[in-house]
Formats: sequence, C-alpha cells, structure tokens
Amino acid sequence: MNMLTLPLPALLVLGIFCGTAGAVEKPQTMEEMWKIIQAQQKQIDAMSKNLEKVANKPETGDIAELERKTTVLTEEVEKMRTDLVIPEEPEYKSQYGLGPAASKVYQVDQGLSIGAYGEANYQAIVGDKDCNYQNGKGCNNADFERLVMYLGYKFTDSIIFNSEIEFEHSTTGRGGSVSVEFAALDFFIDPMANIRAGMLLIPMGFVNLIHEPPFFFGNNRPEVERRIIPSTWREIGVGLFGEIIPDLTYTTYVINGMNAEGFSPKGIRGGRQKGSQALAENLAFVGRLDYAPTSVPGLSIGTSMYLGNSGQNQQYAGQKPDVFTQLYEAHVQWKYKGLELRALGSFGFIDDADILSAAKGQTIGKSNYGWYTEVGYDILPLILPDTTQYLAPFFRYEMYDTIASAPAGFEDDPFQDQKIFQFGLQYKPIPNVVIKADYRNFTSKGGQLPDDFNIGLGFIY
Repeated sequence: MNMLTLPLPALLVLGIFCGTAGAVEKPQTMEEMWKIIQAQQKQIDAMSKNLEKVANKPETGDIAELERKTTVLTEEVEKMRTDLVIPEEPEYKSQYGLGPAASKVYQVDQGLSIGAYGEANYQAIVGDKDCNYQNGKGCNNADFERLVMYLGYKFTDSIIFNSEIEFEHSTTGRGGSVSVEFAALDFFIDPMANIRAGMLLIPMGFVNLIHEPPFFFGNNRPEVERRIIPSTWREIGVGLFGEIIPDLTYTTYVINGMNAEGFSPKGIRGGRQKGSQALAENLAFVGRLDYAPTSVPGLSIGTSMYLGNSGQNQQYAGQKPDVFTQLYEAHVQWKYKGLELRALGSFGFIDDADILSAAKGQTIGKSNYGWYTEVGYDILPLILPDTTQYLAPFFRYEMYDTIASAPAGFEDDPFQDQKIFQFGLQYKPIPNVVIKADYRNFTSKGGQLPDDFNIGLGFIY
C-alpha cells in the first residue's frame, strides 16, 4: 500500500511537530487557526477510515505508520483547540498607555485574560515623638498596601474589555476599600483613531497610567503625582486614542468633571469622583501626546492637560461658581542600557478659589505646582556581566506647593510648600518581582517634618 497523501493543513501540523516543515508560519488569527483545525479534523476522520481498511489487510504492512500519523495529527489538533482557550504567556510590555500586566489582554488571541499586581511595605517614621493610633500619623506601620486584579476579555480582534479591581489595605475596615480602578471597552477601528469608553484612567503623568510596582522607584509613588496630579485618578467618559504619525501617539477623553467640594489646602486630590455616582453637571476634557522616536530607543517625551468646571451646580457661600480647573503637565523619560532618567513638571489653576475658601473656612490655592526628577542605574551587570537580575540605586528630588498663590484675603499655609530628597535601592531577582528600600527626607517652609524609612516588595503577573 502506498503512503497516504496528506493535504496542506495536515502537512502543516506534521511538518511543524515532526521536523519536516519548520519554516511554516504559525496561524496569525483565530479564524485561520479554526479553519486549519476543521480541515485537520476531516483528515483525521479520513485517516481513521483508511486505518480500518488497512487493518483488514495486514499484508500491506502500513498499519503502524498510519497509526503513528493519525495519533500525531490528533494530538496536535487537540493542542490547537486548547490554545484557543488557554493562550501562550504574553510578553510583559506596555500597550495603549497601560502597564505591562494591564496590557495582557491585548496579546491574547481570544477570550479571558487575567493579570495582577500587589505591593506590601514597612514604614518607620524617623524623628517623630508621638504616635496617634486613631489616624495613624507618626506611627511606624506595616501595610499590604494593595492587591490588584486585571480582568480582561477579548471578544474579537476589534472589541476588547479591560478592567482593574483593587483591594486596598487588605480590608474594607480601618481605611481599606475595594474599588474599580478602571473598566473600559476598547473599539479598534484604525491605528489613527480608536474608541475607549467606560471608567477611564486619566492620561496624565507617568504613575497614573503605569503604577505597577516594578516600574517606578521607591515604595511610595512620587508625591507630585499624588498631590498635584491626583493619582490614582479615574472618571467616567469616552474618547479617542491612536497614533497620529509613526512614534507620535495621543489620547483624548471627555469625562465627568471634578467635584470642588473635595478641594482642600492639600490640593485637588479630594475632588476625584472615582466613577461612584459622580456628579456630571460639569464635564471636562483631558488630552495627552507622547513621542517615542525609534531613532532614540528608550526615549519618550510627552505632555497632557485637563480642563473643566468643578462647581457641579452646587452652592458655595450663597453662589454657584464654575470653579474652572486647569492642570498641565510635561514629562520626559530615557532608558539607556542600565540608566533610567525621569523628569516631570505640573502646574494648575483654580478659578473662584476665593469663594471656595470662604465657604470652607480654609485656604484653597488659586494655583499649584510641582516637579520632580529621578535617576537610577542598574549596577549588577558591572559585577556579574551575564546576570539577568537587576539592582539599581536611585535618587529622586521633588518640590511641590498646593497653595502656590492664595486668593486675596486668605493666608498661605507654608506647610504645603514641601521639598523631598529620596534615595534607595531597587532589586529584581526576576522582572516580575521587586524588593525596595528607600529613605525620604521632608522639609517645608512651615518647618521640619518627620522623615521616613521604607522597605517593601511588589510583583506582577
């Protein structure tokens, strides 16, 4: 009996897994893979029938070879079926403005994607004399700060859902919470213009978008990106994102505005509405541009802005002010071999700050600003040239003032004008896991503040 002639789909799989067609490309889409599986299933049925015929004619001597081919093809069809449900482990890289773990759903062929990150730390207050247990101020403390789950689902190549659910401080009591950090549908239309809608991360700064612990220095996020840019900041909205020209990307959303009721001398952070029954009498606009030239690997430059009223049709001191809120930001980052550099500056303005201050009985800044710069260097390759581990000392300097200018008739609070010197070490035994230690020195125009020492760990998957 002659050898059974196999069609192309069967030869594809037998070639790949038996070493006869190593150059054949892997199917690129779910549709291609499914067509191959269907064709292979038909071939398996035909081979099984031929096997029955050969079994009735043992003199042919081809039974063993035909059984082997049938078995190989059957096993590979089952493997491809499994791959439709359980994708290969994706590469950890940032996509569409999100962190590497948050980007996993964009790399699966179809179906469910699960990722996560977590971080825990110990903080020792240096130079403090009193510990207030009720509010935690001045106390040494240990905290499982957050555990976050990324749940995504790829319905089709053009419709993708992605979400981040955060468990803060390991409980819903004593300041802990469970929150939806973002939950959005992406509709991919064209590389230049795609739609995103739902609970959106505000695309400002570094940390608000990429806040997974292996990808920023120190146990604590930069204070400028907490006080001036109020990370983590998310609101309900819809908008566009894409690539205008090669290497130049943009993101722009229309979202519900902030709520001025939450503004305080410490800044606009309390005005975030977090998508929880948010007031939407006022809407806001936010936009971002980033340029990452391929000619200079590791370099990215960008800027963003937020514009919108925050009064939300509420009364303050017998009036209904618009409280037009502006926030602008620019950033640059360069990663070259073991060197990592970051710099970011942000400034904002609040209209009707005098009305808010009168209503609240405390000074709300008419303007605010902050900036920081940091540098780190992976020294381990200098000691162990072939290592895949990472060890970087780093230094960060921050300056910010949430009341850069006070409204007429109201006093400034010099304690809101602060400088922070920070240095530490960052160690990654593998890229997914980080161990951190750092020391922060705080000063303000109002006087000396306690320093702190922090040690912690973080992970993504």
